[in-house]
Amino acid sequence: MTKLSLASPLSAVLRTTKDHLEALQEMGITTVEQLLLYLPRAHEDLTTVQTLTSTPLDTKVTVRGVVSQLKLVRMRGGRVMVQARLTDHEGAVAHITWFNQPHIMRMLKDGDDVALTGKIAENGYKLTMSSPQFEVAGRRPLVHSGRLVPIYPSHNIITTKWLREKMVPLKEAVKLLPETLPADVMKDEKLLDRPTTIRALHFPEDPKEVERALDRMAFEEMFHIQREALERKREIKKHKSDRIKVPMDVELIKSFFQSLRFSPTGSQKIAIYEILKDMENIEPMSRLLEGDVGSGKTLVATAVMANVLRHGGQCALMVPTEVLAKQHSESIGKTLINFHTERQSTKKTRLPVIALLTGSTPVADAQAIRRGLASGTVDLVIGTHSLIEETVQFHDLKLVIVDEQHRFGVAQRQRLAEKGSPHFLAMTATPIPRTLALTAYGHHDLSVLLEKPGNRKIIQTKVVAPKDRVTVERFIDHQIAEGRQIFVICPLITTSSAEGMEEVRSVEREKERLSNEFPRRRITALHGKLVPAEKESIMRSFKDRKFDILVSTSVIEVGIDVPNATIICIEGSERFGLSQLHQFRGRVGRSDHQSHCFLFTTTPEQASSERLKAMEKHDSGFLLAEIDLKLRGPGELFGLRQSGIPESKLGMLLNPEIVVRARRAAEKFLMTKK
Repeated sequence: MTKLSLASPLSAVLRTTKDHLEALQEMGITTVEQLLLYLPRAHEDLTTVQTLTSTPLDTKVTVRGVVSQLKLVRMRGGRVMVQARLTDHEGAVAHITWFNQPHIMRMLKDGDDVALTGKIAENGYKLTMSSPQFEVAGRRPLVHSGRLVPIYPSHNIITTKWLREKMVPLKEAVKLLPETLPADVMKDEKLLDRPTTIRALHFPEDPKEVERALDRMAFEEMFHIQREALERKREIKKHKSDRIKVPMDVELIKSFFQSLRFSPTGSQKIAIYEILKDMENIEPMSRLLEGDVGSGKTLVATAVMANVLRHGGQCALMVPTEVLAKQHSESIGKTLINFHTERQSTKKTRLPVIALLTGSTPVADAQAIRRGLASGTVDLVIGTHSLIEETVQFHDLKLVIVDEQHRFGVAQRQRLAEKGSPHFLAMTATPIPRTLALTAYGHHDLSVLLEKPGNRKIIQTKVVAPKDRVTVERFIDHQIAEGRQIFVICPLITTSSAEGMEEVRSVEREKERLSNEFPRRRITALHGKLVPAEKESIMRSFKDRKFDILVSTSVIEVGIDVPNATIICIEGSERFGLSQLHQFRGRVGRSDHQSHCFLFTTTPEQASSERLKAMEKHDSGFLLAEIDLKLRGPGELFGLRQSGIPESKLGMLLNPEIVVRARRAAEKFLMTKK
């Protein structure tokens, strides 16, 4: 046999078929090291070998004894059955049956000492076992029973049983695995070394050692993630330049607050201070501004941009959709222009030039905006992905803001940030638990908005079963008569005939149904397949109250602001996560009128779902995010698919202790490397 090394090809060291080797190759496993690092997903305790009379019925157990009276029985339809008797050391007998496994006749013979794993049942006065796993005892140590048994993720023909058997001849290579953690970290955290860890997972003997091995692996993964995030942060800080230094003008910020019709919250003031303090440095800021729906992130961004414009620098704001870019262009532009107009009466300041650059900007206008950015005559540009094109160059870009940053890939965010190494502020309305933020966005400092501006009323939320639809729709009609407007959200654009999707509501079908249900009301529809100009026209018409009901897909999830809309109905609400439902709910509740959110379910049973009922009980996006995190895992929730963290490792984020330990260890390690 080939001498084992970590680089040995599996084709040279494993006795197996070509099909199995090809299946492993599909999984990216071709060497001894790669197979050793294919770790179990769980362990099953089969350490206790029971006797037939002492074992509980209908419980998975391992029994040991001698097989006899093996025979193959042919049944109708060409099926076969292998029958045998098992006699344990106390003389008790069980009748064993294997269905459609004729190969067992080749693998076992009368008189073999075997360990069987399965469930014991009683049939009259007889004990029986149906299709148990079996292993011949005495030839070698037991692999599938009589111990802590590793359970591997299966793939195609690569089964957990096959993997357990093929790990055995590789056991000696485990000691060759290199250590991947610094010695000081290992000592401080009292961790098992890597070979001991991998051996404990593949060939477990002690449950406590398995726990320590799992802790070591989770810590190792998280340590590397945290170290990379901190190194990225350190790399960002290396790009020092006096050019990006922006002094904090306290008087300007006071004047800005006075120009508003309301008083900013304490959280907003703290966030503005933290950001402006960062921007006084010659190192580029890298900060994440996190706030619940309606917490006023846009105001924070506007105040910060006002300070940059005061010092003659340029700002860029990138958002995920054209509709949102247009909305920001209008609202932020109006706030800044009003503020600067007031200041013109007391100080000689020119009005800022604000441009909107998206994929649908006319070519001539887009060229003029690019020239203005390159020459410095355009002060603030708001746009979509268009801002990261190579043709967009800046004269003196001091601040980049990315709104709903998890909707952009890492590379996209990086390309915008690299246009002059400016200060970088990311914003998200998706409430991210702190441990997740430390992991996915660990290269950012964190500012959090905990309050909501003004005295907005809590949105009344109700889960609605199909039988209660008529009552809710009467209420909706009454609200429209009072002058209010309604959002209706559907999971699909068009009705699907796919299995299990027939009952899922679509925008097209729902618009038609509502037109019949509310013949006196004006109804329009919005979805992702419309071109940007159509979307913008529909949203503007709805905002201008030309329609009573807007039927839409999740395209309205982020940032759409229609203060007169006070009801949102979400069809097939069971199909959405809590965080997304909370985002939808945030489209209403933007005025002094009482707002409502109705979560319609497809079936009566779904209406009693504890998950959906959490929406009735909780108004905090952070709390709902924690609940959603436990129920659905972090991947889809927070856009972490874009973060660069492997999907298989995302589950570790559910363990705050691991995250904090690894962060602390990575910080200490990098301090010693300075």
